Amino acid sequence: MGFDIHIIDHTNMNLLDAVAPDVFDAPIKPRLLSAFCDQPGHFMAVVEKDHLVVGQIRAILHFNPDEPPTLYIDNLGVAPTQKRKGIATSLFAASLQWAQEHGAQSFWVATELDNKEANGFYRRQDLSGNKMIYYEGTFSPD
Repeated sequence: MGFDIHIIDHTNMNLLDAVAPDVFDAPIKPRLLSAFCDQPGHFMAVVEKDHLVVGQIRAILHFNPDEPPTLYIDNLGVAPTQKRKGIATSLFAASLQWAQEHGAQSFWVATELDNKEANGFYRRQDLSGNKMIYYEGTFSPD
């Protein structure tokens, strides 16, 4: 495989001190990372290669009152120089395994319709795509 997968928690957050470009959408903020790790049902795994994080996946278990938990895969990123080496596939599999160990029986992920790279990856994972409308909002500052 040529790389190591680490599940991030408070004991190894320092792995995120050295991250390759374009693995995350923005720079890591220690306070937000700590808050993420504090939340039950939050999952983050990274791939470290030569002491540098070159891939990451974040996922969240959604608990429901009427059905088993569902895993939502929130974000998956791999350094452009490390794509097509099995990193995304390995991270994806690690998140699904973790979810099953925590009682999830299903999972979902969303991406933009025009994100050809992500859509191709998820199709290769034998997932079926469904069109949907995504709504978002922001909170007004007080």
